[in-house]
Amino acid sequence: MSQLYDSIEPNVIDDEMLQKAIEEQCLEDTGKLVEKEGINFKDVTELQLSFRNILQIDNLWQFENLTKLQLENNIIEKIEALESLVHLVQLDLSFNNIEVIEGLDALVKLQDLSLYNNRISKIEHMDTLQELQIFSIGKNNLTTLEDVIYLRRFKNLGTLNLTGNPLCDDKQYTLFVVAHLPKLVYLDFKLVSDATREAAVLQYQDLTEPLEREEAQALAQLEEKQAKQKELEHHKAAFVEYLNGSFLFDSMYAEDTEAAKLAYLPGVSDLLQAYRKEFVSVCENLFNYGLKEHEKREAEVSDFYEGLHEALAANQQEGRKIILDFENRNKRRLDEIRNASSYDIAESKQVEYKEDILQLSEALMTLEILIADQLEELIEDFKRNIAVIASTFIDNVREMVTQCRDLENRHHEKLLEISIAALEKSAKNELDEDLPDDVRMFLVDKTTIVNAANASHGIRLLKIDKRESDILCNTYRWQASVTEKAFQNEIDRNRERVKEIIQYIDSLQEKLDNAEILEPME
Repeated sequence: MSQLYDSIEPNVIDDEMLQKAIEEQCLEDTGKLVEKEGINFKDVTELQLSFRNILQIDNLWQFENLTKLQLENNIIEKIEALESLVHLVQLDLSFNNIEVIEGLDALVKLQDLSLYNNRISKIEHMDTLQELQIFSIGKNNLTTLEDVIYLRRFKNLGTLNLTGNPLCDDKQYTLFVVAHLPKLVYLDFKLVSDATREAAVLQYQDLTEPLEREEAQALAQLEEKQAKQKELEHHKAAFVEYLNGSFLFDSMYAEDTEAAKLAYLPGVSDLLQAYRKEFVSVCENLFNYGLKEHEKREAEVSDFYEGLHEALAANQQEGRKIILDFENRNKRRLDEIRNASSYDIAESKQVEYKEDILQLSEALMTLEILIADQLEELIEDFKRNIAVIASTFIDNVREMVTQCRDLENRHHEKLLEISIAALEKSAKNELDEDLPDDVRMFLVDKTTIVNAANASHGIRLLKIDKRESDILCNTYRWQASVTEKAFQNEIDRNRERVKEIIQYIDSLQEKLDNAEILEPME
């Protein structure tokens, strides 16, 4: 162990320390309750573990809803074991012995980070902290002004503390930082003045303008990439990704070495170009059809849920009306029972109230049965409509893919004709083209060249079959999932509603049971 800890007994973060920390955060009476009954760590949103001689961060995975964590004034050497704290907004690791910024990748919601008074010599490994607004890294070992440029990626960073680092000794420190971080509002606990900002921009514009151009270019590339990814996800949702071009055709030939050799035969190149053009045209027709059908599917689902929500809203309104009527009728019923002038009157009113509760229960349950039946009919209609949409789509996809197969079969027949003609010419030494040796190996006999062409043909048909199978399987999965979700949602809703009604009726009955009927005095 380092001499640094000769006079300090390092602690570990165990359940006992965590429980004690939580108790200390609670008010005195709440603290006693926590100590007696314990607390679910998942419910804790703030945790203070300061001044506890903690050497290693550990055992915090249970605090998955933590938003604020204070670990300052310990002897921590490494930032680690924070992966589960994805909701963390504020993290204080000041006054520790940290040398490297690391282990923060999962903290994408972090807004306030303090690494003040550590041993850090480089600002790095913070790329995912795009929500960062406040960053304190004063009193560390930062020596190079250029390290500050790293912080330009944090577009929300308004408050920065670097004071106490060696780089602050540079005469141009303030102007350099302000110039390179134009959105900075506070630097080292001081408001950045307009005069300072203007002077900084003027002095360092030769350095910042190229950075701005690079960042603008990088941003444009990122946006283009994101747009393409979004477009691809849309195509996948329509089950026709990569069909808006030659991808499928190219993939059919990508691993087909026999086809590459046969392409050297005279006339095959022109044949291939014509085939490619027709094949890609069919794929693009399939692609455009798929996008239109996707819109139909989305519209059908949207219309269904809109109708479902309208039916539920009407039912809920009727339910609220029934309950409101009951409550208006029985506002003073319990007081009347308690304050009745005689036992018989109180008992009579109690019977009336009990009957009213029973009628309320029957009315609410009847209303729920009606809406359940109505929604069941809606869902059945929805299921039938989805089945028709899926079936129509599948039939048309099969028809279009059949066109692809027909094109492949015709191409194969013509390729065989060309190959056999080349074989016959080769046998008569009438083949003018200078063919590679591995191509001439096909021209030894008819069986060899036919087998090669058939093998190539089989590979391409398999690719077509696989693409068709993918589209059909995705359609079947979508059909099953969208209808099953509708049924399951209704089952869950019905169970929850029945449970709510029972709980409400039970609470009314409990209030009635607790309304003590006083025997009249003799």
